[in-house]
Amino acid sequence: MHSRQLDRRAVLRAGALLGALVALQACSSPFADRRLRLATGAEEGVYYALGTALAQIWRDGLGLTTTPEVRSTAGSVDNLLQLVGGDVDVAISQIDAAADHRDATPADSPRALRALARIYDDVVHLVVPAGSPVRSPADLRGARVAVGAPDSGVSLIARRLLEVSGLRPGDDLSAEQLGLAESPAALVAGRIDALFWVGGLPTRGITELAERMPIRLVDLEGIAADVRVDHSEYTPRTVPVGTYGMTEPVTTLLVRNVLLVTADMPDALAEELVRSMFDAQAQLAEAARAAVTIDPRSAIGTQPVELHPGAVRFYRAEKDG
Repeated sequence: MHSRQLDRRAVLRAGALLGALVALQACSSPFADRRLRLATGAEEGVYYALGTALAQIWRDGLGLTTTPEVRSTAGSVDNLLQLVGGDVDVAISQIDAAADHRDATPADSPRALRALARIYDDVVHLVVPAGSPVRSPADLRGARVAVGAPDSGVSLIARRLLEVSGLRPGDDLSAEQLGLAESPAALVAGRIDALFWVGGLPTRGITELAERMPIRLVDLEGIAADVRVDHSEYTPRTVPVGTYGMTEPVTTLLVRNVLLVTADMPDALAEELVRSMFDAQAQLAEAARAAVTIDPRSAIGTQPVELHPGAVRFYRAEKDG
């Protein structure tokens, strides 16, 4: 009994010491009192998983006394509106949506978009039941299709792909504005015939859908060249056999994701956010497999969105080191 009491006291002393060290580190950090808000996406998607991991990494890496707030949102367009509006400090976005928003904001505005890093690449998913007759987006004429939540990057891409295929949502098909939280259940129940999603491979919500019913991704090779005429930010990507239980490879489209802030973020804070992220990349990869590809050499590929000066300082130091 006496030995167990000593062991318990030792554990308590060690815990108290650790807490004191963490508190001391926070007090010594110039960012300790900084409160960060991060806009991500649907809780079933990679954005949210990555954002949750980043919040923990930034709390520890910057010595914050408060863990950054992770917001579940409709997706890229919603995130950009919140970022430029001052409702969040950091946002994850597809590069296509960010490019559109950049063009609408004066370059010298303190709320102009700046990038911290290209973080990973998303894949366009056009999901149908495995036995569906749909073989290309043009086959969606007359169908009921989930095109993503309002103000999402999914809805942006879905609209572009449908337009290239000669289809007008509302006229040629029934466009349901459902996100990943609702559309898989609607597909299982037969309330929709197909759903659009844009996310890393694999996306948890689509993996869970594949466990409930056989699915496949519609091949986009036939429209890829036409899409790229006006939207060069999309590039072809092959989804391998076995993904979501598929028996054949599928050609789809890839779009970059970027981590964004605004021009008025202090350089020192932006630099430390980037440094902390790369210092803890293994932790990020555990939270989201897509994060395995995050690398300082490719992270600078945020064009046409300009890198934040603090991020530039980090990448230059990495190169010189």
